[in-house]
Amino acid sequence: MIRWADKLYLGESVESRKKKVMKSVENGKLTFAVFCITYASNPDNLLDIINANELSFPYYQKKEMYIIGLAGSKSEARELVRGMMEEIYRETGGFLVREYF
Repeated sequence: MIRWADKLYLGESVESRKKKVMKSVENGKLTFAVFCITYASNPDNLLDIINANELSFPYYQKKEMYIIGLAGSKSEARELVRGMMEEIYRETGGFLVREYF
């Protein structure tokens, strides 16, 4: 099951096609160059960057996925995460990702 953050962070390359990309991800359609930023599956990490096509794998279909960002490339996703971490630290004084969202 996919849940979307109320404040969804978007890379520049997906801003104009946000609804179309979200619909494709929810329906498990193959997407070209879409990366999802989610809570980390490992509690020692902060966030995961996952190719949207991987969400159709059985492993992910059994999990509840909370998507907090979308980007059009891996490097754009990394840049988006960097900005998110700066914002979280500025607002909370720490890196409490789950608590921030």
